[in-house]
Amino acid sequence: MAPATGAKKQKKKWSKGKVKDKAQHAVILDKATSEKLTKDVQSYRLVTVATLVDRMKINGSLARKCIKDLEERGLIKPVVEHSKMKIYTRAVVAAE
Repeated sequence: MAPATGAKKQKKKWSKGKVKDKAQHAVILDKATSEKLTKDVQSYRLVTVATLVDRMKINGSLARKCIKDLEERGLIKPVVEHSKMKIYTRAVVAAE
């Protein structure tokens, strides 16, 4: 017999796809996270909202507030300030 072709051929079964778990990030800055943020951010070469969300497990809006606070305190300095993406780096103190 000839192999099944056309309408007699069995349909391809597509995979259902993988579902990513929804991340549970903090929406309020507690004391431990705040201390970790001020200590660790000085070692980061690249500071963006995405890096803080990923490393600190905090909400995006909270990360933006933290970046604004860190800039005011002089711990980070802006590299690029675009309306869509703000990129910062650590504030290096010159050795005297």
